[in-house]
Amino acid sequence: MNTRKKIRVLAAKPGLDGHDRGVKVVASALMDAGMEVVYTGLRQTPTQIVESAIQEDVDVIAMSILSGAHDYLFPKVMELLKEKGVEDILVLGGGIIPDEDIPALKESGIAEIFGPGTTTAQIIDYIRDNV
Repeated sequence: MNTRKKIRVLAAKPGLDGHDRGVKVVASALMDAGMEVVYTGLRQTPTQIVESAIQEDVDVIAMSILSGAHDYLFPKVMELLKEKGVEDILVLGGGIIPDEDIPALKESGIAEIFGPGTTTAQIIDYIRDNV
């Protein structure tokens, strides 16, 4: 009998971004891969994302953004996690993020950024390899 715990993922749309098709596709693929996914819905604040992640006891926070506010919202999530003493959640970002912004996001603690053209298999493999 396999007693291995399922990977729990919080899928979140921070900020005022109203486009959620991509995050729903990723969430569905993660569920098909055997992960448990909690989707927080649109227009979440960094505080709401962090509180939900703690309450749901997730292994991964996967944020998707198309609005261009990634340079503020993603690091703010990392800052709030640090303030709460949470160090064991893998935090991922995705969406329309310019290549030149990725180093600063990773420096803030975002483990990986997945842009357009990333396959769901690549995201699944990354999560499995890093949780």
